[in-house]
Amino acid sequence: MKTDILIIGAGPVGMALARALGGNRDAPSPFRITLIDRQPHGAWVKDPRALALAHGSRQLLERLDAWNASAATPIRTIHVSQRGGFGRTLIDARDYAIPALGYVLRYRDLADALDIGLVSETLLSSSVVETIETCATHATATIAGPNGKERITAKLVVHAEGTPADDPNITVRDYGQHAIVCEVTPDTPHSHQAWERFTPDGPLALLPLEKGYAVVFTVPPAKAREILALDDAAFLAVLNRQFSGQLRLTATGPRASFPLALRLRKQLTEPRQVWLGNTAQTLHPVSGQGFNLGLRDAWELAETLLAHGGDDPGHTEPLAAYARRRQTDRLGSAAFTHGIVHLFSNDIPPLNAVRGLGLLALDLVPPLRHFIARRMIWGARAWP
Repeated sequence: MKTDILIIGAGPVGMALARALGGNRDAPSPFRITLIDRQPHGAWVKDPRALALAHGSRQLLERLDAWNASAATPIRTIHVSQRGGFGRTLIDARDYAIPALGYVLRYRDLADALDIGLVSETLLSSSVVETIETCATHATATIAGPNGKERITAKLVVHAEGTPADDPNITVRDYGQHAIVCEVTPDTPHSHQAWERFTPDGPLALLPLEKGYAVVFTVPPAKAREILALDDAAFLAVLNRQFSGQLRLTATGPRASFPLALRLRKQLTEPRQVWLGNTAQTLHPVSGQGFNLGLRDAWELAETLLAHGGDDPGHTEPLAAYARRRQTDRLGSAAFTHGIVHLFSNDIPPLNAVRGLGLLALDLVPPLRHFIARRMIWGARAWP
């Protein structure tokens, strides 16, 4: 089998890339595109995870005709504070003339929206890439699928599935934290306000989702195990203590946890191959930058390849251009989240005062607050 672009991973980032390259019925792509996914087609319908999308991501998805407005819960304000210290700031969408700072929606709803309109012939589901060999003119992937093994020849292989493997090309910094995720119900309507509460153990985020909140609570591994072992009432008591009476949570769904680390791939490209999304970088979930960064990766790669027309998409020049264009956004986003985690995840008295002054400055100095907010909404590039 021959194709121009082989995308490994038919999750939201991989499907967004296919859509951005014009791989739908209404806008045929100048490239032959093949998507490969290890899961059966539609397996995401059982995925309850929540995703935080910035307003800039909504703009990109609208361009792809893949914005599921009915499934998205808007975030109109974000209340940022620290436990046990002074200072707080409120980021409001009205300051930026946009309907919302971001949105929360379920993984399955986003995947459904991206899947609609993709040409069915572009997808090979329930298939695993076993090996990839490259030469000057193409790459050859060996695929194990429902019909046995086959070889696919492509001009370019795009890695968009999973998190980066531990190899010499990846820098890993373990945060010594686990993220506990679940959904909770408040005793009063959330009014489309998100909460980012910094605690000595790590950040705690409440993101409005439907009538409740999606929770991301970061704590040390041992404490995560203790919290997961609590009954619902005790767990809610732990959460409510973090907010010192500012809000009250009354019910919770099932909890899960996963370890947190910063992983950055040093080189985004190799001959005939490119990495994007979680295969290029995984960030701490504070400020919800990870998926938004991956979506911008996909859009930028599509823009770069389409700018070269029907030319060889695996040629060195467009891939090098893509890698250069992504450096500021990806490294800036990694530094931003990494710095926040190290500044706020401790209980050192002098730093409590510094953090409080910082939050107070954000509240009293609009240009500083606007710089942070725009970075969260659009990344390093202001999308029109």
